[in-house]
Amino acid sequence: MRRTPYAARISLLAALLLALPVLAHAQQTDSGWNGKVQSPQYKETIFPPWQHGANNPALNKGLEFTVPEVNDLPDFHGNLDQPKLVIFVAGNYYFAMAPLVQAFEKEHPDYKGRVFYETLPPGILLKQMHEGGVITVGNMTWTVKPDVFAAGLKKIEAGIHDGVLTGKAIPYVSNDLTIMVPKGNPAHITGLVDLGKPGVTLSMPNPAWEGVARQIEASLRKAGGEALEQAVYNTKVKNGQTILTHIHHRQTPLFMMQGLAQAGVTWKSEAIFQEQAGHPISNVDIPADQNTTAVYAAAVVKRAAHPQAGLMWAEFLRSPTALKIFEGYGFKPAAAKPAA
Repeated sequence: MRRTPYAARISLLAALLLALPVLAHAQQTDSGWNGKVQSPQYKETIFPPWQHGANNPALNKGLEFTVPEVNDLPDFHGNLDQPKLVIFVAGNYYFAMAPLVQAFEKEHPDYKGRVFYETLPPGILLKQMHEGGVITVGNMTWTVKPDVFAAGLKKIEAGIHDGVLTGKAIPYVSNDLTIMVPKGNPAHITGLVDLGKPGVTLSMPNPAWEGVARQIEASLRKAGGEALEQAVYNTKVKNGQTILTHIHHRQTPLFMMQGLAQAGVTWKSEAIFQEQAGHPISNVDIPADQNTTAVYAAAVVKRAAHPQAGLMWAEFLRSPTALKIFEGYGFKPAAAKPAA
């Protein structure tokens, strides 16, 4: 018997009602990403590695296969095949390493193409050193032992005291803090106190492995006491308004360019580099009475394979040539230890 239009509609409605429990169950049991599926939109100008390969001192790069955000190793530079100088340097000035290495190689041609360096946070680099230089990134494991370690002066002095480093600490430059913001400063940040306001989303260095967090916490206390420090590094971490970096403050401008953060404290040099690179990033100055200055130093690693090369690099960092490169990013020559 032929169904009437009314009967057909009733039949369709019944089928839909029967299917609803199945659809609901599928939604309840789905543990996938649940985000919007879209084609990748990788932009080299936004995602590391930045500087278009200039930070790789290797002479023969062979097949170049880099996919931003997926297959890239922005904190590892050079060729691991029998390097003559291995540098572990805190990621505070990864952007300055390319011109520094180039200038060093110009003065010491025997090292051209034979320098390898890492720019991870000092806490992570020390962990790698304690593991005998072994590190795993993704599916790849390799071993590389540093000849020289560069970080904050206090970290270097502690390494000498603990027997990880040898010789003397060689200070070379100092750096100040700033508040990094997206271009246009949409949250209207005027100072450190504004970082504690509810609703202002932040990207902050992780105290677990970033030495800069100690300086930032000191500046927050200067500006707003313990209450401001707790708001930024405790309350907002718990409620999700503060994102703690997983690597180092390279992530802060990335989070801002992706709309995930409205502000974050970084080194002044980092903000200067981002602006020089043409990224939509700006910064808000922190007054001197609230700022905290860090002094950077270097020392030779105990039982280094190339101790003389390590010492040459440490001494080079305070040479007029190196200081001119540093000053281009807002660093100042180290004159004294930072205030306690």
